[in-house]
Amino acid sequence: MALTMNDVDRFQAARPRLEAIAYRLLGSASEAEDAVQDTFLRWQAADVDRVEVPEAWLTKVLTNLCLNQLASARVRRETYVGEWLPEPLLAGDPMLGPADTAEQRESVSYAVLAVMERLSPNERAVYVLREAFDYPHREIAEILDITEAACQQIYHRAKKHVAAGRARTEIDEAEARRIVEEFLAAATSGRTEPLVRLLTGDAVAIGDGGGKVPARAKAFEGALAVATFMRGLFKPGIAKRKVIGGSPDVYATTANGVPALVAVLDGRVVGIMCLEVTADGITAFRNQVNPDKLDRATRHWAATDHGAPLLEAAF
Repeated sequence: MALTMNDVDRFQAARPRLEAIAYRLLGSASEAEDAVQDTFLRWQAADVDRVEVPEAWLTKVLTNLCLNQLASARVRRETYVGEWLPEPLLAGDPMLGPADTAEQRESVSYAVLAVMERLSPNERAVYVLREAFDYPHREIAEILDITEAACQQIYHRAKKHVAAGRARTEIDEAEARRIVEEFLAAATSGRTEPLVRLLTGDAVAIGDGGGKVPARAKAFEGALAVATFMRGLFKPGIAKRKVIGGSPDVYATTANGVPALVAVLDGRVVGIMCLEVTADGITAFRNQVNPDKLDRATRHWAATDHGAPLLEAAF
């Protein structure tokens, strides 16, 4: 049946929420956009006059599309070159979704998205719908075709896994910038000691190049190893400029609610480094340099005011 303008408007009103759900479930903005578009195609083919609660219907369709995607993604990631990291979203991107509560902000943090890769598809869906969007267990159970009791068990198990895999710290924008500035000053000092002092003893550095940009296949672990790597990363060199295609400027911002460095070359985002910070120091660096996962960030960057770079012609 052909959709009326009212039917289209109802879907468009739900689109921001659907995109925010899909991004949290998939960890990929491009895949989230595809899942939402597929949901629209199913909405277009449905007898929408018989849909009693459009929001519930759309959420169920979208969630099941994402669950299918997650199942196939696990197979694809077994052959992924190097480490796999989620696609980061810069501050202000509407796909980040609601950020009114600590739970909503945490559910889209880069660290939590990375931890959720260890969850089963059902665990991930229950956690996202409950923690970020406050769906009642009864509704989540209907979406996933499970019992309410099973939904509650899955939620508690998923929440426990997530809590064990990350350190929860709330940081405002001003504090995030201060942390990034302090780190960048230490990284460009040419010395390892200032960097070590900023890191926790068990700090890690992970990079995702997707086989398209050089990135270490295994994470650097321990304060000294991470500090040594960071000192070398921010040391200018001809080889780096050849790989990147030039010498990018580096900006301070937030991505997925955490402090981040953004490397920009000729208006194109070529890298986003997210910092996980605890009261004891910086505990993780997650560096996304796979160009396939930076397209949306580049589009968002071009449409926003980002001020002056902290470091010009960095490499």
